[in-house]
Amino acid sequence: MNRSDLHVHSAYSNDGELGMEELVRKCLTNKVNILSITDHNTARGVSEALNLFRNSGISFIPGIEIDCHYKGTDMHLLAYHIDWESREIIELEAQTEQIVMEAVPLMIRNLAKAGIDIDGDELMEKSRGKLPAPELFAEVLMGNPGYHNNPLLLPYLPGGERSDMPYINFYLDYFAQGKPAYVKLELMDFRAALELVKRNAGIPIISHPGLNFKGKEKLVKELLELGAEGLEVFNNYHDKGQMEYFATLSQSRGTLMTAGSDFHGKTKPLIDLGAYPVIETYREALNQSIQTIRKR
Repeated sequence: MNRSDLHVHSAYSNDGELGMEELVRKCLTNKVNILSITDHNTARGVSEALNLFRNSGISFIPGIEIDCHYKGTDMHLLAYHIDWESREIIELEAQTEQIVMEAVPLMIRNLAKAGIDIDGDELMEKSRGKLPAPELFAEVLMGNPGYHNNPLLLPYLPGGERSDMPYINFYLDYFAQGKPAYVKLELMDFRAALELVKRNAGIPIISHPGLNFKGKEKLVKELLELGAEGLEVFNNYHDKGQMEYFATLSQSRGTLMTAGSDFHGKTKPLIDLGAYPVIETYREALNQSIQTIRKR
């Protein structure tokens, strides 16, 4: 029986934890035999992954997850079998790094306006050369007792109502679109991201559409009409109604459907590699789509 996970992050993502060797071991432990590592705006880890997975018995699909936006909504576009050595894909990482680094002082400022001060130097030291993701803000704040006298942090500290996944919950409460510390990043439009993927041999799939387009799910039809080849129907963010909606939409349009955990490691400790809900009546269609992607 195939057990797949087409949405996994490694330490090459600014918010990922595990190195490639650890991910191979975790796949073997969790009996995942089809995997795509889809790091944020970078495919630097693909060559290393290909070498490590080659003799593991695990079918590895090169991937990436591109941050973009559509009609004012921040979203993510997964791309499978992307040409990871393409100049455009290599440049994407550098371009995104510059945009994010320019936003960090604004994130610090907005967070202070919301009532939470953080030391920028401590943040950058903790990042160890990686981009300081919003989850890293949370890690710094939760890890240094000097910040803990701020009552706004109590929900994320042990025993608090948001402490089950404190880093990602802090991001969702403060840095997600529409939240107090949110900073709009001048990332590419979905149409530009779609063309980038297609120019570089990738299969474009909309990542967790029910998370980014919650309450605006009908916009997802437009993304398919513009040329996305499928939807990540099954993941750890969609409720049953959303899964049913996106599965039905995918089948009615003859597009691909995928499934992924969005595993990161410590930033999302309740999400395990290879673990996500699936509506069993769509299992066969899901497996067929994954095989189509794997073999292309």
